[in-house]
Amino acid sequence: MICVLKTHVPQEKEEELIRWLKTQNLGVHVSRGEKQTVLGLIGDTSAVDADLIESLDIVEVVRRVSEPYKTASRQFHPADSVVDVGGVMVGEGLTFIAGPCSVETEEQVVGVAKSIKASGAHILRGGAFKPRTSPYSFQGLKDEGLKLLSLAKKETGLPIVTELMDIYHLDLFDDVDCIQVGARNMQNYELLKELGHVDKPVLLKRGLANTIEELLMSAEYIMAGGNEKVILCERGIRTFETATRNTLDLSIIPVLREKTHLPVIIDPSHATGKSSLVPPMALAAVAAGADGVMIEVHNDPIHALCDGAQSLTPDQFSALADKMRTIREVVS
Repeated sequence: MICVLKTHVPQEKEEELIRWLKTQNLGVHVSRGEKQTVLGLIGDTSAVDADLIESLDIVEVVRRVSEPYKTASRQFHPADSVVDVGGVMVGEGLTFIAGPCSVETEEQVVGVAKSIKASGAHILRGGAFKPRTSPYSFQGLKDEGLKLLSLAKKETGLPIVTELMDIYHLDLFDDVDCIQVGARNMQNYELLKELGHVDKPVLLKRGLANTIEELLMSAEYIMAGGNEKVILCERGIRTFETATRNTLDLSIIPVLREKTHLPVIIDPSHATGKSSLVPPMALAAVAAGADGVMIEVHNDPIHALCDGAQSLTPDQFSALADKMRTIREVVS
């Protein structure tokens, strides 16, 4: 349920209403826009007398929210959210996230970080813990990989985003600016609930076979715990098509714009699985209104330990970044 207040409501009256609502065993989420303040009521609202609340002189209207997700709903939070990732404001302009699929060596990750920063990247990505389909594939450098990411951050000033697979590794993530939840963990609800109590942004990837509503419900798990700094990421879904690694669903961008206030970024690297397909899909994502893109960049893709086939070289990323900025200017 949402309660829209009238304009220019005295603060003491607003606070009095919020205190009363909390006595009804309801959580109250306050969203302040330029013209209106919206109170999102969280909990069992079935016994709440909506007519009584609407009759108050400071209340404009009361509506019940039909979606199963509440805090992530645009009805609760009409204005677009902006998430601060180490000083980079995701949701405010076009954000470039780039870096290798897996952290391999100091030379590799620091070199890539310097090159992507020179090309205008805002955030460094890199996998330290790698979920792989085969148990015999490279699983990442783990805590050593996190140390190398921290070194690259120190050398370049770029904030870092990397995947957390197990909540017991969280103590190792002190220097990580944004925690990624991978596609395979999108419905790991115990992990999501724990991240709801963490004071760090979370980049939540859509699962391989999950609907948009399921993605938003996973975001709700995090936000219900108190952490509202969530970024949604489309990375392709599994369909019957075999020409690409996954099928990149760009329609998710306008759909999510209607349903949620959270920032939306696109990962064309994992979606297509082929470096030649990454630039056109990245440009299409920007044209469709994505808040950012996540691109895999490797200094030597042929010899990469993980996903070299979908990685761009630093020079290719630089050229793509220029084109993405141009597309953004055109559609804006």
